[in-house]
Amino acid sequence: MTELLPLLTYAFLMSSTPGPNNLMLTASGANFGYRRSLPHILGIGAGHGLQICLTCLGLGALFASWPQLHGVLRLAGALAMVYLAWKLTAGGIAGRVSAPARPLSFAQAAAFQAVNPKSWVKALTVASVFMPAGWSAAGGALLVALVNMAITLPCVSMWALFGVALRRWLTDPLRRRVFNGIMAASLLVLALLMLR
Repeated sequence: MTELLPLLTYAFLMSSTPGPNNLMLTASGANFGYRRSLPHILGIGAGHGLQICLTCLGLGALFASWPQLHGVLRLAGALAMVYLAWKLTAGGIAGRVSAPARPLSFAQAAAFQAVNPKSWVKALTVASVFMPAGWSAAGGALLVALVNMAITLPCVSMWALFGVALRRWLTDPLRRRVFNGIMAASLLVLALLMLR
């Protein structure tokens, strides 16, 4: 257990600090509530767990061999965040309801991890720093993926619950539009920071 403590600490810090997943979950919790955001939460956990497992099994070597993939990943992640920001605010511009019609599905949230730069940083760091010595590649990859999933799920859930806590305050349509605008602007800022 003491050997896992650095991994647990790293997973907690990376999962609980602001990033694309947590901003989107705050918006989802505020707009749809916790229960309807649950597939989004579980999709993040499953998608990121798979990402870590594959990275530990050698996908990280692909990024080391082809550094230009980092640029492609940054661009794809930025475009995905711009699209999600547009979904948060598009209705307000056209005079329709400002909230998106539905939360992200399990599959959409899992797939988003493939273009989420923060998830890649975490996966690559776990693969290069936290793989347990003396384990087979498959066993070590599975262990660190499961540990990360166990930490990630409650951490990202807290961001969705934070959104739920804001929900009563957001019953006013103007406040909801402002909130969605702030969340969308935050995603756009993250997208721009990624492209730097």
